Amino acid sequence: MNLHKIVSFLDKQLKTEEFDDYSLNGLQVESSEEVKKVCFAVDATEHVINEAAKRNCQLLVVHHGLLWGKEKPITGVLGKRIRALIKNGISLYASHLPLDAHPRLGNNAALAKLLGLKDVSAFGSYNGQAIGLKGRFPKAEYLTSLALKLSSKLDADINVFSFGKEKVRTAAVVSGSGSFALEEAARTGVDVLVTGEAKHPAYGEAKDLGMNVVFAGHYATETLGVLNLKDLISKKFKIACDFIDDPSDL
Repeated sequence: MNLHKIVSFLDKQLKTEEFDDYSLNGLQVESSEEVKKVCFAVDATEHVINEAAKRNCQLLVVHHGLLWGKEKPITGVLGKRIRALIKNGISLYASHLPLDAHPRLGNNAALAKLLGLKDVSAFGSYNGQAIGLKGRFPKAEYLTSLALKLSSKLDADINVFSFGKEKVRTAAVVSGSGSFALEEAARTGVDVLVTGEAKHPAYGEAKDLGMNVVFAGHYATETLGVLNLKDLISKKFKIACDFIDDPSDL
């Protein structure tokens, strides 16, 4: 399968050009034109790249790519990773905010589905774009039960800030590092914010807002989108696809 045919399909599906993101979304490193196997992962670490090479992949699709913000020298860790890609004939495609926000394939769409949320609508304004979702549970759930459900379904350690209601009827989901949306959650009447990892100021902010927060892991909440992309590419192009699991426990 031609590399650029897959890239064009992903760009169109994910609406890559519509997002204002500090990640360079789309094809970051171009190598082999012919793709016989695609690997998917959350992060483009050297370990993941070498594992993709062992699995004979010519394209690696990730959520967290290598090129962020302003241009910088290709040295150190970045240089090692890019050299590993080129040496092994592997192209790199990254989708950050587009994969968070996609209404069907995205991390947050998958989280909302996993939680069984109904009447789902846009949430989590970031750079003027809604990247998360909010909705209601079919019936009120205890916060502790919700945390246990997430721990089981994501196979992740859960951390909970229980500063709000003991039983919750509404939830918002923002995968990864979503504590920026705490005030929006409180302002819009959300009972619990489900996200990945906490930044230190989030504790005091959640406490002052009287807001429940469930932290289900940055990595764990962002495996869902790449797994959806894996299934999509496998079905669309009838090509071999693998997921490389390399959890950070964060």
